[in-house]
Amino acid sequence: QVQPVESGGGSVQAGGALRLSCAASGRTLSNYAMGWFRQAPGKEREFVAAINWSGSITNYADSVKGRFTISRDNAKNTVYLQMNNLKPEDTAVYYCAASRSAGYLLGRGYDYWGQGTQVTVSS
Repeated sequence: QVQPVESGGGSVQAGGALRLSCAASGRTLSNYAMGWFRQAPGKEREFVAAINWSGSITNYADSVKGRFTISRDNAKNTVYLQMNNLKPEDTAVYYCAASRSAGYLLGRGYDYWGQGTQVTVSS
């Protein structure tokens, strides 16, 4: 089974940018659709973005559309989340996950999860 591993989190000021990466140990990520999720303190985990196996189809939560971009490089076995114009409400632990479900674009059917990386945006 695939084991996602996130990196790239950190602390930035509002308006700044970060790029998260998700690599994998075990099987290749190209066999899976991939998604990014986040969980803020005291809140439920929420869907952020998803991408199909080839990178040709993506979907985003309304709260991040126009600011975040999900992409993948299957040759490097890595998925990315470019986050621009960050806001304090983007503060959360960000998780990368892998799916073989038809519902992946809506944030459903993710079976393999990373440990998460913290993103903190200060005002």
